[in-house]
Amino acid sequence: MPPEEPLYERDPEAWRAYLAEGNATQPRKRVGADALIRDAAGRLLLVDPKYKPDWDLPGGMSEANEPPAETVRRELKEELGLDLHLGQLLCIDWVSPHGPWDDSLMFIFDGGILHERQIAALSLHDNELRAFKFCSENEAAERLRPYIWRRTHAALDALRAGKAPYLQNGHP
Repeated sequence: MPPEEPLYERDPEAWRAYLAEGNATQPRKRVGADALIRDAAGRLLLVDPKYKPDWDLPGGMSEANEPPAETVRRELKEELGLDLHLGQLLCIDWVSPHGPWDDSLMFIFDGGILHERQIAALSLHDNELRAFKFCSENEAAERLRPYIWRRTHAALDALRAGKAPYLQNGHP
């Protein structure tokens, strides 16, 4: 007896319905993307969000079906009025479930070094941020939550080494 044709050949509509059903029941991951932005002195741009107690890198959470690089570009424009061409991916960090949140994938891209004119033009453009500030690595380590500092430190190492690591909760 000849083998039966696979479903995708025999009934393409049924195959699409089967895939759609699987897609609807598979877990979804939150995705966020940040930029590692520096000034000429090498200080890091941090932002102080109103909706959480600690400082953060500029960026945010992706909207549905939005690529991570576009997420960070959109967030920079919305929050700081900054229109940047992003450089290379510096790291990907899987963040385990914590508090009310499921797990997530967090990306950090190289936002480059801002010139004095770009820095002077920075301003708060929406109500999500309280402030922004360029900080030394030591200041950043004090202001950022520990796992975000570990991720940021890994991104700084990747910038120097030219290799983007995969992290889990900020650890290689």
